[in-house]
Amino acid sequence: MTEDLPETPETPETPETPEEAPTLPDDHRELISDLSGIVSDYPDADPESTLAVLADDATEALGRDATPEARRERTGYTILLHATCWYVSARVFSKSLFASYIQALDALRTQVDRDTCACPPGAHPADLDSEYAVEAGASMLTAAGRAVFAEDYGLDEEELAAFDCEGFLADLADEALARLHEAHQELFGTIDVSRLDAQFLQEDGGIDVVALQEALSRSWENNSGQVALWSARRWLAGQVRDEERIAVFLCLWMGISQSYGGLPPSYARDLAAALATIDLDASCEHPRHPWSAAESTVQSQHRAVVHLHAPDGHPDTPVPAELSSRELWECPVHYAQLAREALKELEGWRTMRGGDEEDWED
Repeated sequence: MTEDLPETPETPETPETPEEAPTLPDDHRELISDLSGIVSDYPDADPESTLAVLADDATEALGRDATPEARRERTGYTILLHATCWYVSARVFSKSLFASYIQALDALRTQVDRDTCACPPGAHPADLDSEYAVEAGASMLTAAGRAVFAEDYGLDEEELAAFDCEGFLADLADEALARLHEAHQELFGTIDVSRLDAQFLQEDGGIDVVALQEALSRSWENNSGQVALWSARRWLAGQVRDEERIAVFLCLWMGISQSYGGLPPSYARDLAAALATIDLDASCEHPRHPWSAAESTVQSQHRAVVHLHAPDGHPDTPVPAELSSRELWECPVHYAQLAREALKELEGWRTMRGGDEEDWED
């Protein structure tokens, strides 16, 4: 009788290890967070330094050999530079940042040929929302990021490949460069306001202060900066009559105080030069000067200035009779008080908008 042998237990199968899902690198997640805050105009990170690093990283990446990794980075950085160029153009008054962006985009344009595009009409990503573009650009930098992005947005291979099309990248670069060059002139060049002569000069060559004030009152037309600049240039050129001086200076002052977002160096240079003509060390024995009675509202200040310049036509003024004498209006200390306040505003613009000190000078 044969004894039954015990069954040999089966060797358990080794369970399959699931493929690890692709993930976006931590530094690219942080990049998306920082840039999303900037393009939505609620930055957490310092915009000037963050964007400067982005432009430098883009330039470095574009200098590498033409490997698949380099081509991915070329796509990603082009999208990111395009997505953020509006902020450089409108929010940061820094010549060096403009130069870094333009250098990176110029380098990109030497590497892409629009004529190689074989995409069918409508294949290129269109109307890229800034925050979406930031996510797309950062994701395109790596193969893992692309996989995550394609999965999140349900993109097939052709739709994902369209981001790498040289025609698409050339269009983005050209659009960003055009915007940057135009903004550079507006921020740092010479602004021509001579056309305003026809609006603010009278037939006898005198200044129509009432017209200046009416322009300042139309704040929705963004007139304050141009009124301030026009007034500053008349002042610097000595083209202001004695009886017009204080009214024109107040128009200059109001133009500065009403430019709440700050004016760029192309304006601030002449404004600062006009304010520099005032003796800030003047002294007097007056206990109070007229402008302090005009309150801080635009309407109250408007009434004070037009009454000062043309009292018969504009009899209503917030300035009491005891402060209305020309001696008080024209007091050097009065000018000094106004100039100090305006200079403080200009310094605030520099702090708020960034850039180097020389960016704000001639």
